[in-house]
Amino acid sequence: MLKNKTVVITGSSRGIGQELARSFAKQGANIVLNGRKPISKELIEEIESFGVKTHCVIGDIQYFAQAEQLILEAKEVFGSVDILINNAGITRDTLLMRMTEDDFNSVLQVNLTGTFNTIKHASKIMLKQRSGIIINMASVVGLTGNAGQANYAASKAGVVGLTKSVARELASRGITCNAIAPGYISTDMTDVLNEKVKEQVVQQIPLRRIGSVTDVAQTAIFLATSPYITGQVINVDGGMVMNG
Repeated sequence: MLKNKTVVITGSSRGIGQELARSFAKQGANIVLNGRKPISKELIEEIESFGVKTHCVIGDIQYFAQAEQLILEAKEVFGSVDILINNAGITRDTLLMRMTEDDFNSVLQVNLTGTFNTIKHASKIMLKQRSGIIINMASVVGLTGNAGQANYAASKAGVVGLTKSVARELASRGITCNAIAPGYISTDMTDVLNEKVKEQVVQQIPLRRIGSVTDVAQTAIFLATSPYITGQVINVDGGMVMNG
């Protein structure tokens, strides 16, 4: 179902983004990798070992023109933009009283404005195609809030609102837009937590384990192959947040 489709994945040099690239490549999709720094040769070779093509675009999607360049290159190289996954994101965690203006603005600029930028440019192509799939990376923190993450929570709550609005606007042209809200996922960012903190985290999770990047990637594959699901936020969090 995804064979020869073009998948653009922002922030795909490590962590969840890297696993997304692997998972979609295994399904036969061509992958456009993106990061602010060069993508490793090892990752490119690994993805291409699945018999697909890759293209790398170095750029920072918080900047409108760089986001445009990413989408234009994807279209130029592969002829279409079938799936856009907005995964790029940053954190600058600190308590509100210590949070600077730059701490707040920079997180919103990358996480929320960056997501808008890529959708803005990709939607033009998808509208002409009368097809397309957009998957945005939100967070359970955007649904519940979290002390020390006012900037991150605000940005991810914004992604949820953006997702639902885009879903409503583009549905008539056969374009779906959904969000994934990961909970605690084992990545470079969470691996630095000490064991005591990790144990406290696990106690908040009904399934009693921290999630893996594969858990998130499998959900993205599901959404990319589910044409009648749009405007939804799927929590991948082991049951930590249960919406009534």
